[in-house]
Amino acid sequence: MARSLIEVERKFVPGPGTEERLQELGCTLEHRITFRDSYYDTPVLSLMRADHWLRQREGSGWELKCPGAAGVSGPHTKYMELTAEPAIVAQLCEVLGAQGLGAGGVAAVLGPLGLQEVASFVTKRSAWKLVLLGAQELPLRVDLDTADFGYAVGEVEALVHEEAEVPKALEKIHSLSSLLGVSAQEMPPAKLIVYLQRFRPEDYKLLLEVNSSRERPQDNKHLDSSLD
Repeated sequence: MARSLIEVERKFVPGPGTEERLQELGCTLEHRITFRDSYYDTPVLSLMRADHWLRQREGSGWELKCPGAAGVSGPHTKYMELTAEPAIVAQLCEVLGAQGLGAGGVAAVLGPLGLQEVASFVTKRSAWKLVLLGAQELPLRVDLDTADFGYAVGEVEALVHEEAEVPKALEKIHSLSSLLGVSAQEMPPAKLIVYLQRFRPEDYKLLLEVNSSRERPQDNKHLDSSLD
């Protein structure tokens, strides 16, 4: 079975000189792509309210982001990424309290679990990569996204396999963010959160109410997805 990854990320607001600055810092442009993300939840947002984010990305398949273990606080998020459909289905059933749905794929359980599309939008992305201090060091990714509803957000991200690797990832993410001129307190919302705020205000209000005890509702997911 494929191992789940821990995604450690920090979002920021990109400016007109961000790509030039990335080049100056030694980052390489991996690709420019355009894709559609579709997010699914119950009518009362049972998944999002539990900080779970189910997404189908055009050309990439299904992904479920689950909250990572508690750790260092700050302007970053940490999620487990599930991409194997059996693992996604098992986690969905656990969160939603369902049993006996068999071993089908994600699409097969959407109806039985009461899941429906709650957001869908197209993103244009430039993806950058930086390897610090040699090939054995933890690589960082920087994604610069512009959604088709006019919202732009950047993300510095590292993917690790173990909780023990998270502090090192955070250190490098904060270092690169500082070199990009990102304010220590900068915490722009993810694309999905802005989409809900603009186009599904009642859903956004529900998330605010449910997450009143948290710092703020988080996406990804790019959640992605959210959420990058």
